[in-house]
Amino acid sequence: MRPISALIASTFVLVSSAALADSRVFIVANQADGYGIDQCLAHGDRCGASAARAYCRSRDFAQATSYRRVDPDEITGTVPHATGETCTGNSCGEYVAITCQR
Repeated sequence: MRPISALIASTFVLVSSAALADSRVFIVANQADGYGIDQCLAHGDRCGASAARAYCRSRDFAQATSYRRVDPDEITGTVPHATGETCTGNSCGEYVAITCQR
């Protein structure tokens, strides 16, 4: 009986870790589009759900599980800037983190 419970427990661990591996966070520049979608995404409002879902689907993910504004300081690595752009304080623009899941 013990080997069966160990097998069930290890199967559960493998399945749950595989589910976690199927999500990814994308960091995208939050550019004003004239329709306010940028603000919906940045503030996590419900109106940004369709845009976040469309972004995820365009990258072969099934759904967006979350989206929010991120500070450039939260991003590890380099944040791409336009050529010749100098950044001081909040003048570098806003970025949005969209979490997609398969």
